[in-house]
Amino acid sequence: MKRYLIAGLLVWVPLGVTVMVIKLLVGIMDQTLLWLPESYRPETLLGFHLPGLGVVLSVIIVLGTGVIVANLFGRKLVDVWENVLARIPLVRTIYASVKQILETVFSSGQSFRKVLLVEYPRKGLWTLAFQSSTSQGEAQIKTGQEIINVFIPTTPNPTSGFFIMVPRSDVVELDMDVDDGLKMIISAGVMVPVWKPASKGNKVTAIPVTAETDG
Repeated sequence: MKRYLIAGLLVWVPLGVTVMVIKLLVGIMDQTLLWLPESYRPETLLGFHLPGLGVVLSVIIVLGTGVIVANLFGRKLVDVWENVLARIPLVRTIYASVKQILETVFSSGQSFRKVLLVEYPRKGLWTLAFQSSTSQGEAQIKTGQEIINVFIPTTPNPTSGFFIMVPRSDVVELDMDVDDGLKMIISAGVMVPVWKPASKGNKVTAIPVTAETDG
């Protein structure tokens, strides 16, 4: 199921983003549909609306696409489709960029899978970050160090943030998963995930969750 979903998403998400960007450019022209009499508008011609049907249909389409493109015949169909899109100047740029990002995120076992501590914005101050890649590019090679790509999200909106390259020796890898890291960032540190050290043999040393102070 996961394999088919990912295969389907890699086809439909880049296409969907491409359509959204192009739709923004032609949105003003689409307003001419309002000049038509109400009886001739598309919503009126369909004659019905089923709430929730779009969600169910979208899942079926994504799963169906994943099943098709997961085999050799489906892969050839996708290659033909992408060759057609590659001939359209604006579409090929948007589609190729979005697909490359998605393939990197879904295919790499290291993309946004690890929560790190980095000293940012200066030494002595620590912040949560996510490892985005360890791929060796020009910047990594020319520095002569083992550099990893790190994304530092902002609070309380983790969808924005900063991209920095940090030597691996300067980061601390945490045991918490990405979900816990996001909760901590969104809550501005109010929600701190419970942590227990790795077990030694069959014995685990517990770490107190809360601490009382004398008032």
